[in-house]
Amino acid sequence: MTHQQFRTQLLEWALAHPRPLPWKGIDNPYFIWLSEILLQQTRVEQGLPYYLKFKDAFPKIEDLAKAPEDEVMKLWEGLGYYSRARNMHAAAKFVVDNLGGRFPNTYKDILALKGVGPYTAAAIASFAYNLPHAVVDGNVYRVLARIFGISTPSDSTAGKKEFAILAEQLLDKNRAGQYNQAIMDFGATHCTPKKPKCKDCPFTTDCVAYEERAITQYPVKTKKLVRRNRFFNFLVLSKKDQIYIQKRRDKDIWQKLYQFPLLETSQAIEHTDALLEQKKWEDWFGKSQLKFVKRSKLFKQTLTHQSIYAYFWEFEFSEDIVLEEFGFVLEERKNLSKFAFPKIIDWYLGDNSLYLNLY
Repeated sequence: MTHQQFRTQLLEWALAHPRPLPWKGIDNPYFIWLSEILLQQTRVEQGLPYYLKFKDAFPKIEDLAKAPEDEVMKLWEGLGYYSRARNMHAAAKFVVDNLGGRFPNTYKDILALKGVGPYTAAAIASFAYNLPHAVVDGNVYRVLARIFGISTPSDSTAGKKEFAILAEQLLDKNRAGQYNQAIMDFGATHCTPKKPKCKDCPFTTDCVAYEERAITQYPVKTKKLVRRNRFFNFLVLSKKDQIYIQKRRDKDIWQKLYQFPLLETSQAIEHTDALLEQKKWEDWFGKSQLKFVKRSKLFKQTLTHQSIYAYFWEFEFSEDIVLEEFGFVLEERKNLSKFAFPKIIDWYLGDNSLYLNLY
């Protein structure tokens, strides 16, 4: 199969299988950029409502740039990979402060924005300006690996180079945006990771993976994901209707989201005695007495490289407990909905039957 034949068949498939989405077929670079950032490592079905929320809340890039950080993070809450939100906010400020609010219109300048990599820059450049830059993401790796029988691991340096070269060779440079959208849609809806629609595929007679009966073996990868376990103990410290919370500032997961005071341990702990043995407990509370109330069930959140196991320990405290010097703030319980929390804390807050009265 020639490159021209591939392009022709792909574009014919796309014409016969439209996938209407609100960011397709527009030339507003701000909205296109917004959609691409939101869809990084996110399924379209999950990202779509967030796109609509952000578009409504910030109809212009100036609106996003001047928004308070906590407002941006709250709107992003639940989507994960929160560095995307921080980078997006920073990029919006850069465009407004340094580019007069005009979104960059070259691949190089788009790539220079915080949070934008080669794939995202190529997508924005081609969709907004029809610039001839090929997108190469997970969908493209899969489609090209299967059809052309590429056995070089897609996560290796050599593989990334090989796929990038082929992608550029296949690109329809006169219809770059249309072509890029077509191959992304084909990978997302037709040549899927599991149960691809091979019997209804325009490339069946030319697909190496189909001929070899090895569809699921492409693309080849060398790296095996290793996920570590972490054990969090959140202290829900209440004084009447007030609770201590803190913004996470360390270079770790959930940066700039809010949490309850946290004690991380090497393994799950079952009794309050183990909490009292933690150094932070002594630093925070000294000899002060807290009244233990309840412990939650065990919550689990699976992230890309780690699994978080969390208990929420509820205590009541008196006036002599002061944690402001450690970066905590005392907030009304009714106001917690205004803050952006990690998903695992949202689960806890939304679970009306989360406590086990064990002690």
